[in-house]
Amino acid sequence: MSDDMLRAPAEVKYADELDYLESVDDNPKPFSWRLSPKMIRLFVLGSERADGLDREIPQKWFGDRSFVERSIVTLASDRGLLLIGDPGTGKSWLAELLAAAICRNSTLVVQGTAGTTEDHIKYSWNVSMVIAKGQSRQSMIPSPIMTAMERGVIGRFEELTRSTSDVQDALISILSEKYVSIPELEDDNIVFAQPGFSIIATANSRDRGVNDLSSALKRRFNFVRIPVVTNKNSEAEIVRFRTEELLRRHRIELDLPPTLLDILLQSFADLRSASASAASDDERLESALSTAEQIGVLEDAILHSHFFGDRVLRAQTLAGSLVGSLARRSPEDLAILNKYWHGVVEPRGKKDGGPWQEFLEGGRDAIATLS
Repeated sequence: MSDDMLRAPAEVKYADELDYLESVDDNPKPFSWRLSPKMIRLFVLGSERADGLDREIPQKWFGDRSFVERSIVTLASDRGLLLIGDPGTGKSWLAELLAAAICRNSTLVVQGTAGTTEDHIKYSWNVSMVIAKGQSRQSMIPSPIMTAMERGVIGRFEELTRSTSDVQDALISILSEKYVSIPELEDDNIVFAQPGFSIIATANSRDRGVNDLSSALKRRFNFVRIPVVTNKNSEAEIVRFRTEELLRRHRIELDLPPTLLDILLQSFADLRSASASAASDDERLESALSTAEQIGVLEDAILHSHFFGDRVLRAQTLAGSLVGSLARRSPEDLAILNKYWHGVVEPRGKKDGGPWQEFLEGGRDAIATLS
């Protein structure tokens, strides 16, 4: 079934694993959860030999286990869960995995934007049915959040701080009272949340000041802050995991040389360090330099090598992908990258040669093309 989708949700992609874990799970479960908290943690973080399972469960989210455990405990309570952190730290992916493991449905999602309205989190109406038969439960269109309430499952709210304050305030009654009233109807005019309902919201810490959360809404969420991955080995695992998924999805047979992965990781580490020490925003790349952007750079290079190259990933292609992905402002970002190439990559290329020299040449060509 997942082969028929461009991107299958976690509950479809890992259906076989979830079926297996459910069949061997004899631990206590809150509400109507499909898996126990222990098995949910195992599904997200992967199995170990001490778990005593007949099959290996691979790790899907790379981070501290305490963040996963706190998230699960929050969802077992009556409070909402707010995952907050910098872009690219895996907040949405963790939310999807948790929802898939808890209720086998991660698709009841509201995307927060400036255009998100209260209807998107409560309900709207099928105009043609209203005209024909009047307002009723049949002519009402429930939001993903209301659907989650009725089913007693997890609803998700992406980029909560990007929605306006009146939309955020509409969540307060849902999270505290656990029902939505429908004043347009005389009968059957209240939708009560069923046991197991909760909300997982995400917010970017860089969005402070966009639409700050009210104190009332903050009290109804349990905050779990997801830090930027700084451990090189962990970051390498994340990039490798996501890249292998891409190769399988496109049925591409292409090796990822460890030296090129090291070059990519080191380049991002260098650029993050330079950004942290920059005196002004003009001296920083517009990119957040997140792990997700590293994955995007590598995917771009792999696809370019497969479709337009000789199906071998080379340092020149990786350099061109990196420059093309990070040079979003002209001339500011190009000037920053040019400085990095001359000040860091060039000495490293002369000293180490090999892939670093090829990376130097590829980056120079890309910068010259874009300048």
